[in-house]
Parts: sequence; C-alpha cells; structure tokens
Amino acid sequence: MRNLDVTTLRSFVAVADLGGVTKAAGFLHLTQSAVSMQLKRLEELIGVPLLDRSGRGVALTPAGEQMLGYARRMVTLNDEIMRRLTHEEFEGVISLGVPHDIVYPAIPRVLQQFSAAYPRVKVNLISSFTIELKKLFGKGEIDLILTTEAETPEASEGLCTLPLAWIGAPGGASWRRRPIRFASGRQCLFRQRAISAFDRAGIEWDSALETDSDRTVEATIAADLAMGAMIEGTEPRHLEVIDHAGALPDLGFQHINMYGADPSKGEVMGSLADLIRKGFLPMKTRNEHPIRLGIVG
Repeated sequence: MRNLDVTTLRSFVAVADLGGVTKAAGFLHLTQSAVSMQLKRLEELIGVPLLDRSGRGVALTPAGEQMLGYARRMVTLNDEIMRRLTHEEFEGVISLGVPHDIVYPAIPRVLQQFSAAYPRVKVNLISSFTIELKKLFGKGEIDLILTTEAETPEASEGLCTLPLAWIGAPGGASWRRRPIRFASGRQCLFRQRAISAFDRAGIEWDSALETDSDRTVEATIAADLAMGAMIEGTEPRHLEVIDHAGALPDLGFQHINMYGADPSKGEVMGSLADLIRKGFLPMKTRNEHPIRLGIVG
C-alpha cells in the first residue's frame, strides 16, 4: 500500500498554480531544493512524470493535469479537518431548545450529524414548552429554538406545517366513551384548541389529569385511560393516530418554526440550523402528499 503525503501534494499544487518551483518555494516558505525533492518523490511514487521540464517554464503533463484535481481535493480536505478540529471558532457550547413533542424523529439524527462535523462543539438540548422556550430565547438564554405555533411569526423561519391529530392507545377505545377523557399538559399549546374543538362539536369531555409532565400524559394515553392531541407524525411508537372516520372534530394545522438561525452567527450555528432544516424536510415533503388517518378537512 502506497500513501500520498499531503505536504508533497501541497507543493505540487503550488507549483502548478504559480507556474514554477521558485515562486512555489517562496509561497510555501521552503527552499527550492526542498520543493524539487518533494516533486521528484511524488513522481517516483506515482510512477509517471507529472511535470514537463523540457521548456523554459514548468508545465503539467497529461498525467499531471489529472493528478492536480485529486491533489487539490486532498489538500482542501486536510485543511478542513485541521481547521474544524483545532480552530477556536469550532469549539464551545450551543443551547438548542426543542418542544418535547417534536424532539423525535428528527433531532437525535441532527445531533449525531452535528457532533460528527463539529466534535469540539457541545449542544445543550433543552426540552420544554413553546411558551417557555420563547421566553428563554427572548432573554438571550438559548441560542436557537424550535416552536410549535398556530402561525409562522415574522421573526421566525417556518420549517413545515403539519396537521394536528387525535392520539390514543393502539387499538384503544377511550375516544368512543362519553364524556371523553382528555389528557394534556397544563402548558400545552394544543390543549385549548382541542377543548374548543370539543365544545364546537358538542362533545362532552373531562380532564383526565393535571400535570406539566409530558411523560405522564403519554403514559395515561398509552393505558387507554384518555386521548390526547399531537402533531401527526411526532407521536411515539406506543401511541397512534386515532382512525375515527370523522367522528371527532378537525384540529387544523400546526407550524413548526425556528428562531435564531441568523447567518451573522457564524458557520457553526449556520450548520446546525441547516441540519435541522434537512431533518424536518421529510416531514414537510410527506405533508405535501398527506396520508390523513381519519382527519377531516
């Protein structure tokens, strides 16, 4: 196995770009003899001449022209690795706020990809309600937040718009009982919309619990002791969208928005924001050709 040396490739690129060994040596802060020796070793390793030295200047042979493209890519990749792993710009902490109900399925993959690209940057994930996240963001205590809202405010960037759906236990029957027992957190933005939908439809309902814990809500619904409301496609595996065939009222749509993705915040923040956009793209695309499970309207 023969291995190419990046320092030698850098010298080859410099000679090709600057048109001679003398200029390349000055640019690289090396002696002419050192650059010449590197080029000679590279040609010996490859086994073909890369430079045509028959004229007054230095020209590339056909093999050298082909080699130049590979050499540029390897030098660029080397510099990118060194820059990202050693430069102070690519280290530190970013706080990311995400509502509990949209952490899955996109955010774990986003964090994994970001960590691979910026291993020296720590992402502090904060999961809370949209109202609380917006308060913290407004105070400057969180760098970047996602929200679930009824609209996309001017200060935010809309990632996708998804239907709200009634959620229950797999094969559950709680939604058929009257009064319907409804479970949600006290600060959940979907709570008032669901209650208003019940009232407009004239459906009797009762609050199944009083809590701020999303886990408690999920456990109650999973036990078929109540039903709830979530953004379609974000429900955990132990819950499912209720196929009610129109027996329950429409809940409308919810917008998933992002705040803080300002290009002026630099490459690292921009990369995280871009990964989040890509992470929610499949949900956005799926909604353009929705499979609506019993959702009317």
